[in-house]
This record gives sequence, structure tokens and C-alpha cells, in this order.
Amino acid sequence: MTGGMGSRVADVRRKLAMPFRLLKGRDLALHAAAVTFYSGIAVVPVALLAIWITGLIAGADRVRRLTGHTIAALPDAIGAPRALSALIDAGLHLTPLLALASLLPATLYGEGLRRAFVSLREPSESLIGWRGRLLWLPLLAAAPALLLALFLALPMTSSLWVRGGWSAVAGVVLSFLAAWLVLTPVVIWVYRGVAPGRPEWLATVLVGSFTAANLSGFLHGFILFCALPLNLGTPFGGFTEIGGMVAIGLWLYLIHVVLLAGYAATQSASTYQRAKRARALADDEGQHPVPGSRGSRSGSRNDPADPEPTSSTAPAAA
Repeated sequence: MTGGMGSRVADVRRKLAMPFRLLKGRDLALHAAAVTFYSGIAVVPVALLAIWITGLIAGADRVRRLTGHTIAALPDAIGAPRALSALIDAGLHLTPLLALASLLPATLYGEGLRRAFVSLREPSESLIGWRGRLLWLPLLAAAPALLLALFLALPMTSSLWVRGGWSAVAGVVLSFLAAWLVLTPVVIWVYRGVAPGRPEWLATVLVGSFTAANLSGFLHGFILFCALPLNLGTPFGGFTEIGGMVAIGLWLYLIHVVLLAGYAATQSASTYQRAKRARALADDEGQHPVPGSRGSRSGSRNDPADPEPTSSTAPAAA
């Protein structure tokens, strides 16, 4: 009885670990920390560029109006509203020269992601950094459209948050769905465009969408963390700013752990899909051999209905 239960548990653990076999023998925590380092450099320039271009398209006043409700609704226990308001104002007042200067550090995120993916899959690739930076540019170009779509949903979700009760629950659900829809194409492009290997579309879409849902949940978890009455500067000698930076780095690290695990699952699902297609093709060829193949020629040589002429049968035929 105990042995049977133990075998079933081991079988379940083996099946759950199969999607992440790419991570076997790899230090996932170290890879996630490395990507977090790159993202720490790039996150503010990426946000500034996205807000700046969104302001050029939709207008600065409209961006302030759409984000104003969210800034007011955010918990201010650790100063999140002030930080977000300052970031939006800085992005809207960005000049073309400052935007050009922000472009270089903004592309470092693509380099960090590419390096992490390559180290998990193809360590021998060359020009890793430049490939990652160039492949990150399409996401920077699409960032204003994605950000504007999120901004359009913010007034409704924010108004529901401040009502409390079941309205607040509905606001959280709608906010989660909006972030999920915005993050899904981002994760899909990261897995298929920025990462090496070009996984299958079906595997990329399914796993990428599921990963985006997890990332949306982590982002909302960070909002809940901001609502806690914590003194983030206590472990750092009273420097609250340092504590806030460490807290943001911790959440970025957790996000990248989920992102890398999703990449491993995408590669495993893609490999399984290709192997299944190859088996189906092999079975189809076995059932319907191609004319002129080796099996077909051997069959024609051994066919008794069409014997080849021999020395004994030739005179009779004559």
C-alpha cells in the first residue's frame, strides 16, 4: 500500500517536472538574478520611452487623465502613487534627445533575456547581446499601443477599487484581465522572437498566455505588497529609498523566475509537438509507401504475378 502510494507520488512528480527538463542541472535562481540586473537598468528607460510615445500619440493631457484615477487609487503606504506620478510626468516631458539617450539602456533588457535563454539552450551562439537588443526593438515599437490599451481600462478598474466590497473584487478581476491581455503578446514575442530556437506557434501561444496570466498575478501581488504598512528602510539603516529599490528588485526577480520557467515549458511543449508530428509522418509513410522507394522496388522484384524471363521459360514463350 505504502509502496504503491510512493510510486504514484513519484510518477506525479516526474510528470510535473517534464515541462521543465530544460532547467535540469541549471541554476534557475542565478539566471533570473542576471536578467533582473539587466531589467533594473532598462525598466525606467523602457517606461519613459513608452509613456513619451504614448503621450505623442494620445496627448499628454489624456494620459494624465487616464492615469490620474489609478494614481489616486494606489495604496500610498510605501509611496507608490508619488513614484508612479513622477515617472509619468518625466515620460511626458521627455525630449527627443533624452529619448535617444534612453534607447541604449532600454535595449539592455533584450540583451539580458537573450543571454539567459541562450545559456539555457544554445551556449555556443555568437553576437548574443546585439541579437537580443535588435529583437527587443519591435516590443519597444509596440509598447505605446499596449500601454494605451492598458490606460483605457484603468479609469473603470480604479473607480471600482475605491468603492470597496464586491466592486473592489470586480475591479481587481478586470484589472487582472486587462494586464493579462496586454502581457500575452509581449510574452509570446519574447519566447518566439527574442529567445532562440523559434518554438512552435501553438506551444508558444498556450504557454505564453499562461505565463502572462501568472505575471499579471505577480504584478497585482506587488500592488498588495505596496498596501502593507511596512517600513522598508528598517533593514537598511532607515534609508527607505534603498528599501524600496530592493523590494522592486525582489519582485522583478520573482517575475523572471516565472518567465524563465515558462520558456523552458514552451521549449518542452514545442519539442513534444514536433516529435508527435514526425511520428505521424513516419506512420503515414509506412502505411502508404512512396512509389520507387526501396520497399516498393523489393516488392516488384518479388511479385509472382510478373516473373522475369529465364532461360527455361524463354523457348516455351517462343
